[in-house]
Amino acid sequence: MTLPSYVARRTLLGVIQVPLVMCGVFFLAEALPGDAAVTIAGDNPDPAIIAVLRERLGLNEPAWHRLGDWLAAALHGDFGQSLVGPRSVVDIIASAAGPTLLLAGLTLVLLIPLSVGLGVLAANREGSRLDRLITSTTLGLYSAPEFAMGLLIVTVFAVQLRWLPPTAVGTSLLSNPAVLVIPVFVLLLRPICSLSRLIRAGMIDAQRSEYVRHVRRIGLSPTRVRFAHALPNAVTPAIQQLARTIDWLVGGVIVIEAIFVVPGLGTTLVQAVAARDLPVIQGLAVVFATTTVLVNLAADVAARVLSPTAEAGR
Repeated sequence: MTLPSYVARRTLLGVIQVPLVMCGVFFLAEALPGDAAVTIAGDNPDPAIIAVLRERLGLNEPAWHRLGDWLAAALHGDFGQSLVGPRSVVDIIASAAGPTLLLAGLTLVLLIPLSVGLGVLAANREGSRLDRLITSTTLGLYSAPEFAMGLLIVTVFAVQLRWLPPTAVGTSLLSNPAVLVIPVFVLLLRPICSLSRLIRAGMIDAQRSEYVRHVRRIGLSPTRVRFAHALPNAVTPAIQQLARTIDWLVGGVIVIEAIFVVPGLGTTLVQAVAARDLPVIQGLAVVFATTTVLVNLAADVAARVLSPTAEAGR
């Protein structure tokens, strides 16, 4: 299959997947107890007030009718208004996307070179003490839950040593970059462990492959063989993991955002679910589903382009 036809096929599949995710999220949210009218009514709800609110918000309409209206409006870029506030869904998502994208961008800028460097270093010293140290350390860190590492680092560096602020409460992420240090560090721990181990394994396999043996016989320098020929094959398996990491980051790292009180997409999703704010939940579902489709498509295309064996197969 040629690359353009492969991209067209995957794009068509993604176009089908996004509406299916939207429908699934809608009916899952409908299955939750309570609704936005109960949330707005407060702790001591009056049934008459709740009935009026439901009528005003359109919650008395059949679920399939509300879903159809929302899908029709979404096709024109209108994701509706929040049920529990005066803001539009687009405005809410746009304001929450900034902190999430900032955290994701900083994490990726550091993640890719560090993962590749550690993986290549361990592969070039296969079986040595350095290799065993890198392998055992990354395995141990990967096994630790994110929330536990986050709380531990906050306790040591923010509470006891007071070197860094513990949360982003009452400050801007851009005006006080120090609040980003601990969240970004925690976000790096697991992905860097998984990616570096994949690259290490890929480098070892690539350097033993017939393809790399052939370029060595040509007389190319070891550095060129390692980075121009072995590394592209080694990073191909890691690209899929990198795609999942990007999807995880952009989709809102709910645990990390909750620990450090970062007002990103993950925090917005938690608040919307708690308030039964269905339009916001649906809008976020579109963002997350579209991100997943695009990131995985880009990863698959990159894997086919980078892999010499895939290129030879075409």
